[in-house]
Amino acid sequence: MKTFLSDAFLLTNSTAEKLYHNTMKELPIFDYHCHLSPKEMFENKSFENITQLWLAGDHYKWRAMRIHGVKEALITGDASDWEKFEAWAETVPHLFGNPLYHWTHMELRTFFGITKLLSPDTAQEIWEECNEKLQKEEFTPRRFIERSNVQFIGTTDDPTDTLEFHKLLKEDSAFEVEVAPTFRPDQALYLERDSFSDWLKKLENVSGVTIQSLDGLIEALQQRVDYFAEHGCYASDHDIQLMAYKQLSKNEADQIFTKRMNNEELTSEELIGYRSYVLVELGKMYANKQWVMQLHMGALRNNNTYMKEQIGADGGFDSIGDQLLAEGLSRFLDTLDQARSLPRTVLYNLNPRDNYVLGTMTGNFFEEGVPGKVQFGSGWWFNDQYDGMVNQMTDLANLGILSHFIGMTTDSRSLLSYVRHEYFRRIVCNIIGEWVEEGKVPNDENILKQMVENIGFNNAKKYFSER
Repeated sequence: MKTFLSDAFLLTNSTAEKLYHNTMKELPIFDYHCHLSPKEMFENKSFENITQLWLAGDHYKWRAMRIHGVKEALITGDASDWEKFEAWAETVPHLFGNPLYHWTHMELRTFFGITKLLSPDTAQEIWEECNEKLQKEEFTPRRFIERSNVQFIGTTDDPTDTLEFHKLLKEDSAFEVEVAPTFRPDQALYLERDSFSDWLKKLENVSGVTIQSLDGLIEALQQRVDYFAEHGCYASDHDIQLMAYKQLSKNEADQIFTKRMNNEELTSEELIGYRSYVLVELGKMYANKQWVMQLHMGALRNNNTYMKEQIGADGGFDSIGDQLLAEGLSRFLDTLDQARSLPRTVLYNLNPRDNYVLGTMTGNFFEEGVPGKVQFGSGWWFNDQYDGMVNQMTDLANLGILSHFIGMTTDSRSLLSYVRHEYFRRIVCNIIGEWVEEGKVPNDENILKQMVENIGFNNAKKYFSER
């Protein structure tokens, strides 16, 4: 029987242990997509307690607590930080089989040196030990990042962001980790949202472009793409809940935009056509800048209307959608490819049903001299767990080339989430180790070492950094 969280955690064979401990473990992290706050990194303020660091904004934990029956006051409400932590500690022993059980104890061990299991019996002791350590310099946001051996961080930023804190971080020689913005223009794509008009005014103010037509919107977006590029942007990102595609002329798309400006009702087909047109125009901008385009597809968001009204959007009430995406995605990528303007693209699916859709889609579009130009992205969100990662990587290996995979991304708001890279890396090594042990691939030390180094770090750095 193996000990929980031992050196052999998730490693079921000797080849996997050797690959992980001799090669993968010490690799730096290239975190090309996350939701960390550049302001928080720049200010580098200590956290008052573990709840503020660990539970604030963590939708994974919130969902688990709700399923466990915890009162909302102890999750997002006005209960004290100790009461919220106590509620989480009471939830944790029930999470066997959920990745949160692993991540919780990996984070306590890695950052706080705590090996006790979190439970109601240990909650007070762990609370006090964490809070005492959080007042020390080595437990500030920057030190969490540096201790995780992070080399690069790609944040997520609206086009209207001034990138003030990115500038300040770049000028701060005391922090050597590169922090780059990522262009996230969701507000431009979803003109049916109530927030669209107010966002458009912000875009006008920050870009200096008067937006009275679709031409004005595209000009303003181009201005912001240029601005982001000047401040070190490598990539864009998009929340694509429905990957449908309808090709429109510029005039047709402009008519739809004008209807929205006049507060006229739009049909679902008009919304799809407008999004398709703008997304293609954005794709061309990205290709021109040699940025990476990321498409996160398939989320069904804000399902609980009552709770959205109580605590706002994005409160942990999202789930997996089941819309079909193959045809729409193919037509979108092909439109850009025909224009010779398809950027390097990462495809993420939330519904695991679509693994083979994306795995085969990546082989349709290529560029000479660019390994894996279109990538099947790592297990995202609800697939960000043991089975999801194993399935994503084995499906990718079956349908494409695993050795060109750009690996794990944190996709988190938590500074402690870098343990998920350890989690991912152990799983990668175990998959490859099993193939070796079963005689499915040769036990060639040099090839195996290079493969895990590439998946763990090299591929992502090259993919996002090369111009």
